[in-house]
Amino acid sequence: MASGGREPGHGGDDHGRKRPVRLTAWVDGHVQGVGFRAWVRMKATELGLSGSATNLEDGRVEVVAEGEESDCRRLLAVLASGSAPGRVTRVTQRWSEVRDGFPGFVER
Repeated sequence: MASGGREPGHGGDDHGRKRPVRLTAWVDGHVQGVGFRAWVRMKATELGLSGSATNLEDGRVEVVAEGEESDCRRLLAVLASGSAPGRVTRVTQRWSEVRDGFPGFVER
């Protein structure tokens, strides 16, 4: 279900998943007006991630999460697992460097 973007941990001498990363995921489906952003905030907070969940005008939710790569991968798996409120049909992802722009995890 998840697709797209260059993933960290490939190439170079990056041996672990302890390094901080930024995951940006776009979640398609029936994910607005069903408590999806609050659910994402709860899951991300449980994983110790900072970031945001934002409704987009096209009906998707954009999830930005920063933290250890392994925890971001756990969040990505949960987003695509089918256990979220509403109905997720596709999750597209992009990995990048941390920008440290979030004091916690917020809904927008």
